[in-house]
Amino acid sequence: MKNTYESPLNSRYASAEMQEIFSPDRKFRTWRDLWIALAEAQKELGLNITQEQIDELKAHRCDINYEVAQQKEKELRHDVMAHIHAYGEQCPRARGIIHLGATSCYVCDNTDLILMREALKLVRTKICAVISKLSDFAMKYRSLPTLGFTHFQPAQPVTVGKRACLWIQDLVMDLEDVNYIISTMKFLGSKGTTGTQASFMELFDSDHEKVKKLDEMVAAKMGFSEVFKVSGQTYTRKLDSRILNVLSGIAQSAHKFSNDIRLLQSLKEIEEPFEKNQVGSSAMAYKRNPMRCERMASLARYVIVNSLNPAITAATQWFERTLDDSANRRISIPEAFLAVDAILNIYLNVASNLVVYPKVIEKHMQEELPFMATENILMEAVKRGGDRQELHERIRTHSMAAAANVKIEGKANDLIERISSDPAFRLTADEIRQLLDPMKFVGRAPEQVKEFIGEVVEPLLAGQDFSNVEAELKV
Repeated sequence: MKNTYESPLNSRYASAEMQEIFSPDRKFRTWRDLWIALAEAQKELGLNITQEQIDELKAHRCDINYEVAQQKEKELRHDVMAHIHAYGEQCPRARGIIHLGATSCYVCDNTDLILMREALKLVRTKICAVISKLSDFAMKYRSLPTLGFTHFQPAQPVTVGKRACLWIQDLVMDLEDVNYIISTMKFLGSKGTTGTQASFMELFDSDHEKVKKLDEMVAAKMGFSEVFKVSGQTYTRKLDSRILNVLSGIAQSAHKFSNDIRLLQSLKEIEEPFEKNQVGSSAMAYKRNPMRCERMASLARYVIVNSLNPAITAATQWFERTLDDSANRRISIPEAFLAVDAILNIYLNVASNLVVYPKVIEKHMQEELPFMATENILMEAVKRGGDRQELHERIRTHSMAAAANVKIEGKANDLIERISSDPAFRLTADEIRQLLDPMKFVGRAPEQVKEFIGEVVEPLLAGQDFSNVEAELKV
């Protein structure tokens, strides 16, 4: 075992794919990609850079000499300069043109933008996978009546599938936000120390068009169609805040789902998956704790609170650049993505394997439905010649007595028997029970499910490839 701290986001929760995106090796390889792109663009725009130099840079793109970089950083106390020196040792012919005209944020900020966009694409894939599983669940149970709840008090019935659509709708909003952020992300490009591109103007003899073109060419080589038209030394930290707000939204949606499942599991109506040999409690062997949903909620709270970090950073920047963002961003941004990745892994696992207990759902429905059906009973009795006001008072009296029978005596709900025994209603117990078909109380819930999945969800998922996504839990 290690004797130094290691983040549980790595050791227990996040996927290998998300960890790789924010790994040091991925970062430093991206730095080298950016140096190559800059040199290529500068050559194409007429600077004295040879193809031989670029080929040398490309030849050592991946075999990073980390030992040299680490030693240089100890000497220079500057990570970017350390890697420039290390790269230069491997590429002696190209040493003099590495990082030409650039500042540290050329590699640092542009790399962050590249990695965040890749991470958002992975998040999008997993959201789509969760929505797909929940949609299957919603369609399967679109016509299974269940008690609705307001204030966690029994209310008008809904269906299991309709309730699932509420979970899906939150994720649909998150997916729309993710798509928007990805589609509007811009590259910092090559802006220089205060964003004026003065160093590049010097390189290109004050040729504005070439300097402008350099910005666009580097961005295109790195897969971006737009650059920030203006910046300080860094891209605006408002973007970090926007991105983590979207991640916070995903966490909020997942937390709401986890709350509902935990409550339903307590009611024994729906459960998260539970393996054959899983232990629910070290003391109480019979327990089936909703540990997956509890973990989702726990991680979600972390993400929601963490979203304040880039908000405060964006608010407290000074002029063209301050470095008090650096240490915070190294932690808050990757960990937000790692935590959301873990949340979606768990969400997908739970959504793929939800266990439904229709008999328990029916039992709870039948316990409460007589109270909810009193209006229907009243209308039917009036049709048979009863007085509406008199019958209303009788139902109120019978309902209070039946409620007392349940709450005080601990007995079954006998409202139907009380009403059928009252001659004023002129209804038998069987006739009253015919009025208690739960499907008569769910309104358009089954149709709403079909319409929502068909008109909203399926078009949104069309063209999204999430076939290779699997639920991953590190326990």
